[in-house]
Amino acid sequence: MAATGTVDGDSGTTRARVILIDDLGRFVLIKRTKPGQAPYWTAPGGGVEDTDASAKAALYRELAEELGAEATDASQVFLFSSPSDAGVAVQHFFVARLASLDESARSGPKFGDPSRGGYELDRVDLRGDDLASIDLKPTAVKAFILGNREALAVEAGTVVG
Repeated sequence: MAATGTVDGDSGTTRARVILIDDLGRFVLIKRTKPGQAPYWTAPGGGVEDTDASAKAALYRELAEELGAEATDASQVFLFSSPSDAGVAVQHFFVARLASLDESARSGPKFGDPSRGGYELDRVDLRGDDLASIDLKPTAVKAFILGNREALAVEAGTVVG
């Protein structure tokens, strides 16, 4: 897959993101803060690069870079497209269970460039109203998660009560 265009500083019109659920039924995500803008949240992931064998392979690579994390048994559950400068941007959303996380292993140029803003790890409980109250982008995936949180937890091998 060719990686062209730019979305939030990552190259690629094809992206892979994950609805990553920990053992306590919390959605692990990234809180983005940029100077002069209200914070928003996004699912971990990024651009699919030419060297990635698949969107799923890109997802595992991005998890290691962005979170210092590993996940188990990612399954694609949602596909989102939107207009971009390069035509159409496609985001593959997977669901997976968090296997390990080591924030000290996070890597990549965005973490050393303060002009890109902050990339803070956050966890939001899928059981209550916390997810509904945050600005999760894209909004279509937020609606998907809210409507399917129990099925997503089952697919990830966790329990949301």
